[in-house]
Amino acid sequence: MRKILQRITNIILKPFYAFKRRFPLLSYIVNRLLTMTIMLFLLGLAVFGLMALAPGDIVDQIMLQQIFSESQGRAGQNWQMMSADQLDARRTELGLDKPFYIQYFKWLNRVIVHHDLGVSLISRAPVSFLISTRIINSLVLNLISLVFITIFSFILGVYFSTKAGTRADYAVTFFALVLHAFPGLLLLILLQLFASVTGLFPVTAYPSFPIYEAPVKFVFSYLHHIFLPLLSAFLGGIGGSLRMIRATMLDQLGQPYITSLRSRGITEWRVYFAHAFRNTLNPYITSSANLLAGLFSGSLILEIIFAYPGIGRLMYEAVTQQDINLVLANIMFISFLVLVGMALADIILALVDPRIRYGKE
Repeated sequence: MRKILQRITNIILKPFYAFKRRFPLLSYIVNRLLTMTIMLFLLGLAVFGLMALAPGDIVDQIMLQQIFSESQGRAGQNWQMMSADQLDARRTELGLDKPFYIQYFKWLNRVIVHHDLGVSLISRAPVSFLISTRIINSLVLNLISLVFITIFSFILGVYFSTKAGTRADYAVTFFALVLHAFPGLLLLILLQLFASVTGLFPVTAYPSFPIYEAPVKFVFSYLHHIFLPLLSAFLGGIGGSLRMIRATMLDQLGQPYITSLRSRGITEWRVYFAHAFRNTLNPYITSSANLLAGLFSGSLILEIIFAYPGIGRLMYEAVTQQDINLVLANIMFISFLVLVGMALADIILALVDPRIRYGKE
């Protein structure tokens, strides 16, 4: 019986193994896509479960907003009337009377079949519109930070690896360690105080007028407003990246193949940039996905402190208001970006390093 089951399994899985041997990288990509789908599914289910465990719900938030918008005398009457009749009807209308897993599968059906993320239960605006208006701002901020961190980390890391043991190297290593260990929240507060006391920079991170009114003026104003938030994200990320690249370069320079290259009369710049530097790309590519994820998670506090209209601030507002449609769409979208970034990092590793071949023994 065991041999029969094993033979049936081999027959079923034989096309998959053949596809994996013939297209190893493509099979790896397909496998990562399937893994990402399962992870996103479980993440969404967990979010619905956690929101169901939280005290109160979106209906309570809506009613409280109506209470505070009216006079104190009428509010009590409305609350009593709504709690008896309209409160349960409102929950039934929004589907909140169902178990969280039923709510989740209904949400999945709407997203997959109808390509509709629903509407915000507070503002009644389409969730896709709210995310699209905020995600661009967060992507611009985080991608600019990632580009600057990458450029300066490689320049300083490679340069000071050639100066190992000097006073300048000790000083840069010390400051990189301080920046890596410095609390990001404290750094944001200090920069906010600096902007408030000196008046050199605005305390908010976004211009007060839309881009269509004056596009050129908006660009310069945006750069002025975003300088301090960008500086905080840059300082928060460059410490760890610089130390990693410097350490990787020093490790490569101590390898036997570097000694062999130097003994053959290869020039130092070729030893550094054509051989040692290339091998420092692997660990940075691997960690860049985590760095981008850290920038996105850190931008939540940044966007709140500097009043930056990004996806992190939208997430905070949605969680405090228990707007489940907006919370789930935000979490799933950000998680999707992070998972795609990690998959792209692995694929780029296979393209950069000829020693890595997915699916081959």
